Amino acid sequence: MNVQNVDYTQPDAAERFVQSLRETGFGVLRNHPIPADLVSSIYRNWLAFFTSEEKHRWRYDQGRQDGYFPPDVSETAKGHSVKDLKEYYHVYPWGRIPDSLRDDILDYYRRANEVASTLLGWVESQTPADIALHYSEPLSRMIEDSQQTLLRVLHYPPLSGDEQPGAVRAAAHEDINLLTVLPAANEPGLEVRGGDGTWHAVPCDPGQLVINVGDMLQEASRGYFPSTTHRVTNPRGEARLHSRLSLPLFLHPRPEVVLSERHTADTYLKERLRELGVI
Repeated sequence: MNVQNVDYTQPDAAERFVQSLRETGFGVLRNHPIPADLVSSIYRNWLAFFTSEEKHRWRYDQGRQDGYFPPDVSETAKGHSVKDLKEYYHVYPWGRIPDSLRDDILDYYRRANEVASTLLGWVESQTPADIALHYSEPLSRMIEDSQQTLLRVLHYPPLSGDEQPGAVRAAAHEDINLLTVLPAANEPGLEVRGGDGTWHAVPCDPGQLVINVGDMLQEASRGYFPSTTHRVTNPRGEARLHSRLSLPLFLHPRPEVVLSERHTADTYLKERLRELGVI
């Protein structure tokens, strides 16, 4: 599976990156503008939050999508019957965030959103004219003033050995949104499925960004950009005792944006959230 590892600063970065998305649904970037020490600080401070009782004060309210989601309301991947082994916190600029964690996480949100917007512009510029005709508006305009772009702070707790049979950290799934931007996690485990059905480990090198196509971009491009299936596997041996943290930013259009004859961004999102058991 030929996932490109692209230097963000090089003149041919856009072309190579979008080619990787087209062929595999994934791309990896190095020398990007997001500081590695900011990511490390966030992982360290949010791990302390997830291992404290304070997290329960920030539990999400039904009907809202900000705040803390405990393991018992975690997602069940589409086509699966067992919940993923994870807990997470949904960060929006308009949402609730503990004061001690606010500055770093909103700084990251801003930086990651800027990078994601640039990458979406790369995708738009490299889309063939006959495919771009299907976009209801330019991709870069779809996210203007969007309040839906989600930063999720994910915590996969250590494994106890008492997990429900068949439970994994994140069952095989596709993302809902346009693009997902993901800095290297603090532990490995992310895998992507190739066109031949073979699973491939995604690099977990500090300082790199992993980007994948979501279902909304696949929908808007009539399948030209594939939303690739991925998962997070359960660790073995000593690694079972380690927490895993990751920090995906899910780039979402405004709700009224038309993706296709079948869906707006709003109808697509709500359909998928129902399938995941979140709403």
